[in-house]
Amino acid sequence: MDRTTQIFQVSTLYGAATLAAALDAGLYGPREEARRILLVSHNAAVPETALRLDEMHGYGPLAARFDEVVSWNEAISPYHPSAWGPRGSDTVLWQRALRLLWNIGEDDRVDLAVESIQANPARALVAIFSEASVDVYADGLMSYGPTREKLPLTLGRRVRRLLHLDLVPGLRPLLLSEYDVEPVIVPDGAFRAVLDEVAREAADDPLLAPVREERPTAVLLGQYLAAINILSAREEEDLHVRMLTGAVRAGHRSIVFKPHPTAPAGYSAALHKAAADAGVRLTVLDAPLLAETLYEQARPELVVGCFSTAMVTASAYYDVPVARVGTALVLDRLRPYQNSNRIPLALVDHLVPDLERDETPAVLGEAPASLAPLVRTMGFCMQPRTYPALRGQAEEWLRAHLAGSPAAYFPALRLAELGLPGSSPATRARVRAARAKRKVGRAVRRGGRR
Repeated sequence: MDRTTQIFQVSTLYGAATLAAALDAGLYGPREEARRILLVSHNAAVPETALRLDEMHGYGPLAARFDEVVSWNEAISPYHPSAWGPRGSDTVLWQRALRLLWNIGEDDRVDLAVESIQANPARALVAIFSEASVDVYADGLMSYGPTREKLPLTLGRRVRRLLHLDLVPGLRPLLLSEYDVEPVIVPDGAFRAVLDEVAREAADDPLLAPVREERPTAVLLGQYLAAINILSAREEEDLHVRMLTGAVRAGHRSIVFKPHPTAPAGYSAALHKAAADAGVRLTVLDAPLLAETLYEQARPELVVGCFSTAMVTASAYYDVPVARVGTALVLDRLRPYQNSNRIPLALVDHLVPDLERDETPAVLGEAPASLAPLVRTMGFCMQPRTYPALRGQAEEWLRAHLAGSPAAYFPALRLAELGLPGSSPATRARVRAARAKRKVGRAVRRGGRR
Protein backbone atom coordinates (compact mmCIF):
# COMPACT_ATOMS: atom_id res chain seq x y z
CA MET A 1 0.00 0.00 0.00
CA ASP A 2 1.28 3.48 -0.88
CA ARG A 3 2.32 5.60 2.08
CA THR A 4 2.72 9.30 2.70
CA THR A 5 6.07 10.62 3.89
CA GLN A 6 6.19 14.13 5.30
CA ILE A 7 9.63 15.77 5.17
CA PHE A 8 10.17 18.76 7.47
CA GLN A 9 13.28 20.78 6.62
CA VAL A 10 14.73 22.81 9.48
CA SER A 11 17.91 24.75 10.22
CA THR A 12 17.17 26.42 13.58
CA LEU A 13 15.76 25.31 16.91
CA TYR A 14 13.18 28.10 16.72
CA GLY A 15 12.04 26.72 13.39
CA ALA A 16 11.89 23.19 14.81
CA ALA A 17 9.76 24.52 17.69
CA THR A 18 7.40 26.14 15.19
CA LEU A 19 7.00 22.86 13.33
CA ALA A 20 6.53 20.94 16.58
CA ALA A 21 3.72 23.32 17.55
CA ALA A 22 2.12 22.87 14.12
CA LEU A 23 2.20 19.09 14.59
CA ASP A 24 0.79 19.31 18.12
CA ALA A 25 -2.02 21.54 16.84
CA GLY A 26 -3.04 18.90 14.30
CA LEU A 27 -2.06 20.92 11.23
CA TYR A 28 -0.49 17.79 9.71
CA GLY A 29 -3.14 15.28 10.67
CA PRO A 30 -2.83 12.24 12.94
CA ARG A 31 0.70 10.94 13.38
CA GLU A 32 -0.21 7.41 12.35
CA GLU A 33 -1.35 8.54 8.92
CA ALA A 34 2.12 9.52 7.67
CA ARG A 35 5.80 8.87 8.23
CA ARG A 36 7.48 12.04 9.48
CA ILE A 37 11.11 12.83 8.70
CA LEU A 38 12.95 15.77 10.28
CA LEU A 39 15.56 16.92 7.75
CA VAL A 40 18.23 18.97 9.52
CA SER A 41 20.35 21.42 7.56
CA HIS A 42 23.36 23.23 9.05
CA ASN A 43 23.68 26.39 6.98
CA ALA A 44 26.55 28.13 8.80
CA ALA A 45 29.48 29.26 6.64
CA VAL A 46 31.59 26.45 8.12
CA PRO A 47 29.03 23.89 9.37
CA GLU A 48 31.70 21.64 10.86
CA THR A 49 32.71 24.31 13.39
CA ALA A 50 29.29 25.82 14.15
CA LEU A 51 26.93 24.88 16.96
CA ARG A 52 24.82 21.96 15.78
CA LEU A 53 21.08 21.87 16.21
CA ASP A 54 21.26 18.65 18.19
CA GLU A 55 23.64 20.33 20.65
CA MET A 56 21.02 22.88 21.71
CA HIS A 57 18.83 22.41 24.77
CA GLY A 58 15.36 21.27 23.83
CA TYR A 59 16.32 19.49 20.64
CA GLY A 60 15.54 16.05 22.05
CA PRO A 61 11.86 16.63 22.87
CA LEU A 62 11.32 18.30 19.49
CA ALA A 63 13.02 15.54 17.52
CA ALA A 64 10.92 12.92 19.38
CA ARG A 65 7.87 14.10 17.45
CA PHE A 66 9.33 12.67 14.24
CA ASP A 67 9.84 9.09 13.15
CA GLU A 68 13.35 9.72 11.90
CA VAL A 69 15.97 12.47 11.79
CA VAL A 70 18.27 12.74 8.77
CA SER A 71 21.02 15.16 7.78
CA TRP A 72 20.84 17.23 4.59
CA ASN A 73 24.55 18.07 4.91
CA GLU A 74 25.45 14.40 4.86
CA ALA A 75 23.11 13.67 1.98
CA ILE A 76 24.72 16.25 -0.33
CA SER A 77 28.29 16.15 1.02
CA PRO A 78 30.74 17.69 0.13
CA TYR A 79 28.49 20.53 -1.08
CA HIS A 80 27.31 23.37 1.16
CA PRO A 81 23.54 23.50 1.86
CA SER A 82 23.22 27.20 1.10
CA ALA A 83 25.13 27.01 -2.18
CA TRP A 84 24.13 23.73 -3.76
CA GLY A 85 21.16 22.89 -5.94
CA PRO A 86 20.73 20.12 -8.49
CA ARG A 87 21.05 20.70 -12.20
CA GLY A 88 17.70 20.40 -13.93
CA SER A 89 18.71 17.21 -15.70
CA ASP A 90 19.79 15.59 -12.42
CA THR A 91 16.65 16.03 -10.31
CA VAL A 92 15.21 12.60 -11.19
CA LEU A 93 18.46 10.90 -10.23
CA TRP A 94 18.64 12.83 -6.99
CA GLN A 95 15.09 11.91 -6.08
CA ARG A 96 15.84 8.22 -6.63
CA ALA A 97 18.98 8.50 -4.53
CA LEU A 98 17.24 10.27 -1.65
CA ARG A 99 14.29 7.89 -1.67
CA LEU A 100 16.76 5.04 -1.37
CA LEU A 101 18.83 6.79 1.30
CA TRP A 102 15.80 7.70 3.42
CA ASN A 103 13.85 4.49 2.77
CA ILE A 104 10.98 6.16 0.93
CA GLY A 105 9.13 3.83 -1.42
CA GLU A 106 9.14 4.57 -5.15
CA ASP A 107 5.40 5.15 -5.18
CA ASP A 108 5.12 6.79 -1.75
CA ARG A 109 3.65 10.29 -1.71
CA VAL A 110 5.97 13.00 -0.40
CA ASP A 111 4.82 16.24 1.28
CA LEU A 112 7.37 18.95 2.04
CA ALA A 113 7.50 21.63 4.73
CA VAL A 114 10.36 24.06 4.07
CA GLU A 115 11.67 27.42 5.24
CA SER A 116 12.87 30.29 3.01
CA ILE A 117 11.58 28.83 -0.22
CA GLN A 118 13.46 31.49 -2.20
CA ALA A 119 16.83 29.97 -1.26
CA ASN A 120 18.61 26.64 -0.83
CA PRO A 121 18.20 24.11 0.68
CA ALA A 122 14.45 24.59 0.26
CA ARG A 123 14.74 25.33 -3.47
CA ALA A 124 16.83 22.21 -3.97
CA LEU A 125 14.31 20.03 -2.13
CA VAL A 126 11.27 21.29 -4.04
CA ALA A 127 13.13 20.81 -7.31
CA ILE A 128 14.13 17.24 -6.47
CA PHE A 129 10.69 16.21 -5.18
CA SER A 130 8.95 17.92 -8.08
CA GLU A 131 5.57 16.22 -7.51
CA ALA A 132 5.42 17.00 -3.79
CA SER A 133 2.99 19.47 -2.30
CA VAL A 134 4.78 22.23 -0.40
CA ASP A 135 4.11 24.07 2.85
CA VAL A 136 6.28 27.04 3.73
CA TYR A 137 6.70 27.84 7.40
CA ALA A 138 7.95 31.21 8.60
CA ASP A 139 9.25 31.46 12.14
CA GLY A 140 9.84 35.18 12.35
CA LEU A 141 8.89 38.68 11.28
CA MET A 142 9.98 38.14 7.66
CA SER A 143 6.65 36.43 6.95
CA TYR A 144 5.08 39.88 6.92
CA GLY A 145 7.35 41.09 4.12
CA PRO A 146 7.28 40.44 0.37
CA THR A 147 8.58 37.33 -1.36
CA ARG A 148 12.25 38.02 -2.01
CA GLU A 149 12.43 36.51 -5.49
CA LYS A 150 9.85 35.64 -8.08
CA LEU A 151 9.14 31.91 -8.06
CA PRO A 152 8.46 29.84 -11.15
CA LEU A 153 4.69 29.71 -11.58
CA THR A 154 4.75 25.90 -11.40
CA LEU A 155 6.36 26.13 -7.95
CA GLY A 156 4.10 28.91 -6.72
CA ARG A 157 1.07 26.77 -7.51
CA ARG A 158 2.47 23.88 -5.48
CA VAL A 159 2.63 25.87 -2.23
CA ARG A 160 -0.46 24.99 -0.18
CA ARG A 161 -0.04 27.03 2.98
CA LEU A 162 2.15 29.55 4.75
CA LEU A 163 2.40 28.52 8.40
CA HIS A 164 3.38 31.43 10.62
CA LEU A 165 3.34 32.60 14.20
CA ASP A 166 0.92 35.36 15.13
CA LEU A 167 3.67 37.73 16.22
CA VAL A 168 1.78 40.86 15.13
CA PRO A 169 -1.89 40.02 15.72
CA GLY A 170 -4.16 41.43 13.06
CA LEU A 171 -1.44 41.82 10.41
CA ARG A 172 -1.73 39.46 7.43
CA PRO A 173 1.56 38.21 5.93
CA LEU A 174 2.52 39.51 2.50
CA LEU A 175 4.87 36.59 1.84
CA LEU A 176 3.61 34.41 -1.05
CA SER A 177 0.33 36.32 -1.24
CA GLU A 178 0.92 36.87 -4.97
CA TYR A 179 0.32 33.13 -5.44
CA ASP A 180 -2.87 33.18 -3.36
CA VAL A 181 -1.16 31.05 -0.71
CA GLU A 182 -3.33 30.87 2.39
CA PRO A 183 -1.59 32.00 5.60
CA VAL A 184 -2.31 29.68 8.52
CA ILE A 185 -1.52 30.72 12.09
CA VAL A 186 0.30 28.21 14.30
CA PRO A 187 -1.82 28.52 17.49
CA ASP A 188 -0.31 30.58 20.28
CA GLY A 189 -1.13 27.96 22.91
CA ALA A 190 0.60 25.18 21.01
CA PHE A 191 3.73 27.25 20.44
CA ARG A 192 3.94 28.41 24.05
CA ALA A 193 3.54 24.80 25.24
CA VAL A 194 6.48 23.78 23.04
CA LEU A 195 8.60 26.63 24.37
CA ASP A 196 7.79 25.55 27.93
CA GLU A 197 8.85 22.01 27.07
CA VAL A 198 12.14 23.28 25.65
CA ALA A 199 12.72 25.42 28.75
CA ARG A 200 12.17 22.48 31.10
CA GLU A 201 14.72 20.43 29.20
CA ALA A 202 17.28 23.24 29.51
CA ALA A 203 16.70 23.91 33.21
CA ASP A 204 19.72 21.90 34.41
CA ASP A 205 22.28 23.79 32.32
CA PRO A 206 24.86 25.10 34.84
CA LEU A 207 25.20 28.32 32.83
CA LEU A 208 21.61 29.15 33.82
CA ALA A 209 22.38 28.92 37.55
CA PRO A 210 23.67 32.52 37.88
CA VAL A 211 20.62 33.77 36.00
CA ARG A 212 18.22 31.99 38.36
CA GLU A 213 20.15 33.18 41.41
CA GLU A 214 20.57 36.82 40.41
CA ARG A 215 17.17 37.21 38.73
CA PRO A 216 18.22 39.92 36.26
CA THR A 217 15.35 42.26 35.50
CA ALA A 218 16.44 43.18 31.95
CA VAL A 219 17.53 41.04 28.99
CA LEU A 220 19.57 42.43 26.09
CA LEU A 221 19.44 40.57 22.78
CA GLY A 222 22.45 40.50 20.48
CA GLN A 223 22.15 39.93 16.74
CA TYR A 224 24.68 39.38 13.95
CA LEU A 225 24.53 42.63 12.01
CA ALA A 226 28.28 42.80 11.42
CA ALA A 227 28.34 39.24 10.13
CA ILE A 228 25.88 40.17 7.37
CA ASN A 229 27.66 43.48 6.64
CA ILE A 230 24.93 45.84 7.83
CA LEU A 231 27.04 47.40 10.60
CA SER A 232 30.73 47.27 11.37
CA ALA A 233 31.86 45.17 14.32
CA ARG A 234 32.54 48.35 16.32
CA GLU A 235 29.11 49.76 15.52
CA GLU A 236 27.40 46.56 16.59
CA GLU A 237 29.45 46.53 19.78
CA ASP A 238 28.37 50.13 20.42
CA LEU A 239 24.75 49.13 19.75
CA HIS A 240 24.89 46.58 22.57
CA VAL A 241 26.40 49.17 24.90
CA ARG A 242 23.56 51.56 23.99
CA MET A 243 21.09 48.82 24.96
CA LEU A 244 22.76 48.46 28.34
CA THR A 245 22.88 52.23 28.88
CA GLY A 246 19.17 52.50 28.11
CA ALA A 247 18.30 49.67 30.49
CA VAL A 248 20.36 51.29 33.26
CA ARG A 249 18.69 54.64 32.67
CA ALA A 250 15.33 52.86 32.97
CA GLY A 251 16.34 51.73 36.47
CA HIS A 252 17.64 48.18 35.93
CA ARG A 253 20.62 47.10 38.05
CA SER A 254 20.90 43.41 37.12
CA ILE A 255 21.11 42.70 33.40
CA VAL A 256 21.73 39.63 31.25
CA PHE A 257 23.07 39.76 27.70
CA LYS A 258 22.15 36.94 25.33
CA PRO A 259 24.59 37.12 22.40
CA HIS A 260 23.79 35.72 19.00
CA PRO A 261 25.53 32.33 18.50
CA THR A 262 27.70 33.76 15.67
CA ALA A 263 28.77 36.93 17.51
CA PRO A 264 32.47 37.44 18.37
CA ALA A 265 33.45 36.90 22.00
CA GLY A 266 34.91 40.42 22.16
CA TYR A 267 31.44 41.95 22.10
CA SER A 268 30.87 41.01 25.73
CA ALA A 269 34.16 42.64 26.82
CA ALA A 270 32.88 46.10 25.90
CA LEU A 271 29.61 45.38 27.69
CA HIS A 272 31.40 44.29 30.85
CA LYS A 273 33.33 47.56 30.90
CA ALA A 274 30.15 49.59 30.36
CA ALA A 275 28.40 47.67 33.15
CA ALA A 276 31.33 48.20 35.53
CA ASP A 277 31.37 51.92 34.74
CA ALA A 278 27.62 52.10 35.43
CA GLY A 279 27.90 50.06 38.63
CA VAL A 280 25.42 47.35 37.55
CA ARG A 281 25.61 43.58 37.50
CA LEU A 282 25.96 42.02 34.02
CA THR A 283 25.67 38.32 33.17
CA VAL A 284 26.59 37.17 29.66
CA LEU A 285 24.66 34.00 28.88
CA ASP A 286 26.50 32.34 26.00
CA ALA A 287 24.66 29.03 26.27
CA PRO A 288 23.15 26.76 23.57
CA LEU A 289 19.55 27.68 24.26
CA LEU A 290 16.73 29.82 22.92
CA ALA A 291 16.21 33.31 24.29
CA GLU A 292 12.70 32.16 25.16
CA THR A 293 14.18 29.68 27.65
CA LEU A 294 15.86 32.63 29.35
CA TYR A 295 12.50 34.41 29.63
CA GLU A 296 10.99 31.36 31.31
CA GLN A 297 13.88 30.94 33.74
CA ALA A 298 14.59 34.60 34.58
CA ARG A 299 11.12 36.16 34.29
CA PRO A 300 12.58 39.56 33.27
CA GLU A 301 10.74 42.86 33.46
CA LEU A 302 12.24 44.20 30.20
CA VAL A 303 13.64 42.83 26.94
CA VAL A 304 15.71 45.15 24.75
CA GLY A 305 16.78 44.50 21.17
CA CYS A 306 17.17 46.02 17.76
CA PHE A 307 14.80 44.02 15.56
CA SER A 308 15.23 40.45 16.79
CA THR A 309 12.20 38.19 16.50
CA ALA A 310 13.02 37.03 20.04
CA MET A 311 12.14 40.51 21.28
CA VAL A 312 8.65 40.24 19.79
CA THR A 313 8.13 36.72 21.17
CA ALA A 314 8.94 38.08 24.65
CA SER A 315 5.93 40.35 24.32
CA ALA A 316 3.63 38.00 22.40
CA TYR A 317 4.15 34.83 24.47
CA TYR A 318 5.53 35.96 27.84
CA ASP A 319 3.85 39.37 28.34
CA VAL A 320 7.23 41.01 28.94
CA PRO A 321 7.50 44.73 28.07
CA VAL A 322 9.92 45.39 25.21
CA ALA A 323 11.92 48.35 23.92
CA ARG A 324 14.10 48.95 20.90
CA VAL A 325 17.50 50.52 20.29
CA GLY A 326 19.19 51.37 16.98
CA THR A 327 16.49 50.66 14.41
CA ALA A 328 16.97 54.05 12.72
CA LEU A 329 20.70 53.41 12.25
CA VAL A 330 20.17 49.94 10.80
CA LEU A 331 17.37 51.10 8.49
CA ASP A 332 19.67 53.79 7.16
CA ARG A 333 22.46 51.27 6.50
CA LEU A 334 20.34 48.54 4.95
CA ARG A 335 21.28 47.80 1.34
CA PRO A 336 19.80 47.19 -1.15
CA TYR A 337 16.33 48.56 -0.60
CA GLN A 338 14.93 45.08 -1.31
CA ASN A 339 16.79 43.59 1.69
CA SER A 340 14.41 41.19 3.46
CA ASN A 341 15.29 42.66 6.86
CA ARG A 342 13.55 45.92 5.94
CA ILE A 343 10.02 44.86 6.93
CA PRO A 344 11.06 43.34 10.30
CA LEU A 345 12.97 46.54 11.03
CA ALA A 346 10.04 48.75 10.07
CA LEU A 347 7.64 46.66 12.17
CA VAL A 348 9.78 47.01 15.26
CA ASP A 349 10.44 50.69 14.56
CA HIS A 350 6.71 51.32 14.14
CA LEU A 351 5.43 49.25 17.07
CA VAL A 352 8.09 49.06 19.79
CA PRO A 353 8.93 51.99 22.12
CA ASP A 354 12.35 53.62 21.65
CA LEU A 355 14.39 53.17 24.84
CA GLU A 356 16.80 55.98 23.98
CA ARG A 357 13.95 58.47 23.70
CA ASP A 358 12.77 57.45 27.17
CA GLU A 359 9.59 55.93 25.76
CA THR A 360 7.95 53.52 28.18
CA PRO A 361 8.56 49.82 27.35
CA ALA A 362 5.33 48.05 26.53
CA VAL A 363 3.66 44.74 25.79
CA LEU A 364 2.52 44.91 22.18
CA GLY A 365 -1.14 44.53 21.32
CA GLU A 366 -3.13 44.26 18.11
CA ALA A 367 -1.61 45.82 15.02
CA PRO A 368 -2.80 49.42 14.63
CA ALA A 369 -4.85 50.25 11.56
CA SER A 370 -1.92 52.27 10.22
CA LEU A 371 0.36 49.25 9.98
CA ALA A 372 -1.05 47.13 7.13
CA PRO A 373 -1.11 50.01 4.58
CA LEU A 374 2.46 50.92 5.54
CA VAL A 375 3.64 47.31 5.08
CA ARG A 376 1.89 46.99 1.71
CA THR A 377 3.43 50.25 0.51
CA MET A 378 6.92 49.18 1.58
CA GLY A 379 6.31 45.75 0.06
CA PHE A 380 5.47 47.33 -3.29
CA CYS A 381 8.53 49.57 -3.15
CA MET A 382 10.71 46.54 -2.39
CA GLN A 383 9.27 44.24 -5.08
CA PRO A 384 7.20 46.29 -7.56
CA ARG A 385 7.26 43.62 -10.28
CA THR A 386 5.91 41.00 -7.90
CA TYR A 387 3.09 43.17 -6.53
CA PRO A 388 2.04 45.50 -9.40
CA ALA A 389 -1.55 45.54 -8.10
CA LEU A 390 -0.35 47.43 -5.03
CA ARG A 391 0.90 50.46 -6.97
CA GLY A 392 -2.35 52.43 -6.67
CA GLN A 393 -2.55 51.83 -2.92
CA ALA A 394 1.12 52.77 -2.54
CA GLU A 395 0.69 56.03 -4.43
CA GLU A 396 -2.35 56.95 -2.35
CA TRP A 397 -0.60 56.15 0.93
CA LEU A 398 2.53 58.08 -0.01
CA ARG A 399 0.55 61.19 -0.94
CA ALA A 400 -1.20 61.11 2.44
CA HIS A 401 1.53 59.92 4.81
CA LEU A 402 5.03 60.28 3.35
CA ALA A 403 5.71 63.59 5.09
CA GLY A 404 5.20 61.97 8.51
CA SER A 405 7.27 58.84 7.83
CA PRO A 406 10.95 58.32 8.67
CA ALA A 407 13.12 59.10 5.64
CA ALA A 408 14.72 55.65 5.80
CA TYR A 409 11.35 53.97 5.11
CA PHE A 410 11.10 55.51 1.64
CA PRO A 411 14.38 57.02 0.38
CA ALA A 412 13.89 59.69 -2.28
CA LEU A 413 16.06 57.79 -4.75
CA ARG A 414 13.88 54.68 -4.49
CA LEU A 415 10.71 56.70 -4.98
CA ALA A 416 12.26 58.33 -8.05
CA GLU A 417 13.30 54.98 -9.50
CA LEU A 418 9.70 53.79 -9.25
CA GLY A 419 8.10 57.08 -10.32
CA LEU A 420 6.21 57.40 -7.04
CA PRO A 421 4.96 60.49 -5.19
CA GLY A 422 7.55 62.13 -2.98
CA SER A 423 10.49 62.24 -5.37
CA SER A 424 11.84 65.58 -6.54
CA PRO A 425 12.29 66.55 -10.22
CA ALA A 426 16.05 66.73 -9.68
CA THR A 427 16.20 63.18 -8.28
CA ARG A 428 14.06 61.85 -11.12
CA ALA A 429 16.38 63.56 -13.61
CA ARG A 430 19.42 61.87 -12.01
CA VAL A 431 17.68 58.50 -12.25
CA ARG A 432 16.89 59.05 -15.95
CA ALA A 433 20.48 60.09 -16.63
CA ALA A 434 21.87 57.03 -14.84
CA ARG A 435 19.54 54.73 -16.81
CA ALA A 436 20.58 56.33 -20.08
CA LYS A 437 24.24 55.93 -19.16
CA ARG A 438 23.76 52.24 -18.37
CA LYS A 439 21.87 51.73 -21.64
CA VAL A 440 24.70 53.32 -23.65
CA GLY A 441 27.26 51.25 -21.76
CA ARG A 442 25.43 48.02 -22.58
CA ALA A 443 25.24 49.01 -26.25
CA VAL A 444 28.98 49.74 -26.34
CA ARG A 445 29.79 46.40 -24.69
CA ARG A 446 27.57 44.55 -27.16
CA GLY A 447 29.31 46.31 -30.05
CA GLY A 448 32.72 45.39 -28.70
CA ARG A 449 31.85 41.69 -28.67
CA ARG A 450 30.98 41.55 -32.37
